[in-house]
Amino acid sequence: MAHERKLHRKKMKKRKRRRRIVFGCLLLFLVLVASGLGYASFLMHKMKTAMNEAYEEIGTKKDAGDHLDPNKDSFTVLFIGIDDSKTRNFQSDTRSDALILAAFNAETKSVKMVSIPRDSYVYIPCEDDYDKITHAHAYGGTKCTIESVEHLFGISIDYYVKMNFYAFIDVVDALGGIDVEVPYDIREKDAEDHHNAIVLKKGYQHLNGEEALALARTRKKDNDIERGKRQQQILQAILRKASHAGSIPKYDDVIEAIGSNMKTNFTFDDMKALIYYVSSGNSIQTESLVLKGTDDNEGVYYYRLDEQSVEQVSDALRAQLQASAAPASPGEQDDHQ
Repeated sequence: MAHERKLHRKKMKKRKRRRRIVFGCLLLFLVLVASGLGYASFLMHKMKTAMNEAYEEIGTKKDAGDHLDPNKDSFTVLFIGIDDSKTRNFQSDTRSDALILAAFNAETKSVKMVSIPRDSYVYIPCEDDYDKITHAHAYGGTKCTIESVEHLFGISIDYYVKMNFYAFIDVVDALGGIDVEVPYDIREKDAEDHHNAIVLKKGYQHLNGEEALALARTRKKDNDIERGKRQQQILQAILRKASHAGSIPKYDDVIEAIGSNMKTNFTFDDMKALIYYVSSGNSIQTESLVLKGTDDNEGVYYYRLDEQSVEQVSDALRAQLQASAAPASPGEQDDHQ
């Protein structure tokens, strides 16, 4: 059985990678870890080259020259995973497959993150209409997606990171795979859309890039909320693997995964400043926030967000961003989940 699985993995690595990205924030965190732990100058030079290639302004306030100072700044990052591939000719009107908003706080060295279900029914400013948030990118690209998220939470987006699915697979494979809990038996498409080609059994196991992508993407037995939780568990598994000393020689391959697979308004200097979060001695404290809602299957499927839940998440994110200026006492810290 183990021999057959090994042969299957080798076969999968040879196939072209044509699968949607499902977790937009993975690569940025990996680059931070790689930068913080890989001290060789060639590695930093390689990252600078990759960041210069990936840089793209879209009109946020940080684009105007207000660069990051993590010693005092709180800031937001929107991670966008787009539904794109070579077979779709990298078109500009692709939908977003994953949206994760993260609020960073310098004073508390903490991050609060919320996954936004792709079928969430929200106001799309560039269309002046309501629709699934996944369609915002198809209507108006990165800028429209950012404006839609800003309208939803009433919070300004400082930075964004957008990537296609190639980065996810390449990063996981570059690290030699990850160990993660599979909640139930899964049969999913492979990178070439062959049905039931990825077979995962319930339990804690080692996954390669395509297998991790299948786990992060699947929602056949649950929904987008549970998928968002799985994605964050996968992120944690990648961070654990990347932080091990044995992974340092692999960071060159991790950075190689950026290239044309990512766009961001983080400059190289901004990225160096972010190393503060992973190299100043204390672990980053993370908290996952959940957007509650209900399924609406009348005609077209939508995920109707609960207004109170949106308000609670918005309040938690705003409190996170304000904490640097006036740190809350233990009794005042928010616990929205």
